[in-house]
Amino acid sequence: MLKIVECPRDAMQGISRFIPTDLKIRYINALLRAGFDTIDFGSFVSPQAVPQMADTHQVIQGLDLTDVSTRLLAIVANLRGAQEACAYPQISYLGYPFSLSETFQIRNTRKTIAESLFLVKDLQQLCLDNKKELVVYLSMAFGNPYGDPWSADIAAGWMEEIVKTGVRTIALADTVGSAKIDSIHYLFDRLIPQFPEVTLGAHFHAHPQHQTEKIEAAWDAGCRRFDSAMMGFGGCPFAEDELVGNISTESLIAFCETKKIATGIDPVAFSAASAIALKVFE
Repeated sequence: MLKIVECPRDAMQGISRFIPTDLKIRYINALLRAGFDTIDFGSFVSPQAVPQMADTHQVIQGLDLTDVSTRLLAIVANLRGAQEACAYPQISYLGYPFSLSETFQIRNTRKTIAESLFLVKDLQQLCLDNKKELVVYLSMAFGNPYGDPWSADIAAGWMEEIVKTGVRTIALADTVGSAKIDSIHYLFDRLIPQFPEVTLGAHFHAHPQHQTEKIEAAWDAGCRRFDSAMMGFGGCPFAEDELVGNISTESLIAFCETKKIATGIDPVAFSAASAIALKVFE
């Protein structure tokens, strides 16, 4: 079984044209019917930093979670945003981007890596107090374009520090689409047995021609939780000027069908959500 985390938040956040709130609600409600394990639906961050997510409070109030097992995840960048997210019982996961690149950590959250580790500890306690689960994204997990130090040992070292805080779901993020196939396989193959108590996921950005090979490398190394976005839209607006899209959900599902891997996705509901996506991303 492969768990798919659908990421409309990541797909939408870099679009300059504001997507109407009612259209976002309609789209995410359609995604909720498709059978995804989790939906990364919004973020509680500064509206000045990410204007597209300024209506997350309104969006969540319009979502219909009746008779669905899909869980909601919201991205946070500081304690205040996490406290806002914890006010909503509909949210199961809070996601925090923890970068292995000092440059990107400052660009993305205005914190150093050391400051971010202290924040992770506070976020983990807040989640425990509010019956939420913290998901930490190790961004720039496969290297970075800034010349900051990177190695598999550095990735493993920071992951160990995060695991010490009690976090049990961590995603390795290829934030700018630079991951090499051998690095993907090596990291997952090394870290999954090293941290058996952790669910280790993959959040890849990639050009279309490289998507399937990255999925396959992570799957073969034991990864069973993948982030994706319909049509492969999205990318971090704080990474580089030219955004590299997310792994497309269509490519991920096609890979699973070829390998006869179960996903739990309802094809009819997925098709209905795809039709709405065309309006969201037109």
